[in-house]
Amino acid sequence: MSSNYRSFRKSVPWLILFLETVFIILFYFLFSGYNASISNISYTDFQDVNNMVIFGFGFFLAFLKRYSFSSTGFNLLIIVLGVQCSILMEGLLVLLLREAKEGDLKIITTAVVSMTAVVISSGAVLGKTNPIQLIVMTVVEVIVFQASRWINKRFLQVPDNISMMHVHLFGAYFGLAVSSRFSEPSPRSEKNASTPKSYLLSMLGTLFLWVFWPSFNSVLADADKTKAIYNTYFALAVSAVTAFTLSVLTTMDGKFRMTHVHSAALAGGVTVCYAAESIDYPWIAMILGLLASLITILGSFCLQRCLNPALKIHDASGVHFTFGLPGLLGAVAQVVLLVIKKWTVLPSLGYVVMIYIGAFCLTISVALITGFITGLILNFKLLKIIPVSKYFEDHFYWEFPHLAVGF
Repeated sequence: MSSNYRSFRKSVPWLILFLETVFIILFYFLFSGYNASISNISYTDFQDVNNMVIFGFGFFLAFLKRYSFSSTGFNLLIIVLGVQCSILMEGLLVLLLREAKEGDLKIITTAVVSMTAVVISSGAVLGKTNPIQLIVMTVVEVIVFQASRWINKRFLQVPDNISMMHVHLFGAYFGLAVSSRFSEPSPRSEKNASTPKSYLLSMLGTLFLWVFWPSFNSVLADADKTKAIYNTYFALAVSAVTAFTLSVLTTMDGKFRMTHVHSAALAGGVTVCYAAESIDYPWIAMILGLLASLITILGSFCLQRCLNPALKIHDASGVHFTFGLPGLLGAVAQVVLLVIKKWTVLPSLGYVVMIYIGAFCLTISVALITGFITGLILNFKLLKIIPVSKYFEDHFYWEFPHLAVGF
């Protein structure tokens, strides 16, 4: 390999070992003698969210025919490193601001939920980043996302559970900004493609995400978890039904297209996350699910053919129309529902509306700016270990015994 690229063996293991050593030392100082309060989150709640992030997103991103090992393997790597980093950030904030300590399960569950932003971002640069770049991106994004949440909670007085639901917006636009600094693959490249088997594996991830999304939206709910589960399920159900309907109507041959169902079936869960526990009637959640699926499928058509080429952004997994646009719709829907519900309280309503609009605008702005800077950092020579010709290739990183000589 060219001398312009660092050795994979001489860089990746040492970076992981260095980070883990730092994490262990910081955990020793921050969590020795740690006496947490009793958590209102059960192990079952944590298990649902953990399964969703690891199994769901791990398989969801495994649609490239030559990159399935890396999609699932690197997903696990960045999650386990990122969760530790996120917990340390929470611990530092508690220590510096002298805030009340939360329950152990709530701390780790919040960290796992926050990792959704990193996994979504990794989807935007899927196949184009090496493990070193992914690890650096994970650490930077976790720190910036926690800082963004802290600003929203501290200065804008956004509730903790609502500020956490910005993970979809933050992850999508951070990932798109990072992706803008990477070279686009050749349109004729066969490696940047899927097979029926790889798409079936990816659809399995969609099913995992679909099943566990009600737990994801309700796990940090303050008031009514049952209502959050109820509304999320109906939004997901309608978005899935709409995905099948629009798929037939928009394809040339009038058949279902797996790419539509793969993305749009989840859109309702993303959109309803902000208002899941405050929606009083299921038909409202159902309307949001329908609109979310509609904006996802139409967005996939418009963004891939018009906006992305103009901006020279290669969105490898379609995170913009799968998570970004439904997240924007959900943020706007939350403000509209708030106005409808509290329109009689006119003096303070305008202030509250501006706070919520400011919160998601701040989140997107921070994500775009820091994502662009992170993309520049990831392109430093020090972090490059593969040339563009090795994009979307598993066997640069993974051992394949069945392809070895003598087998």
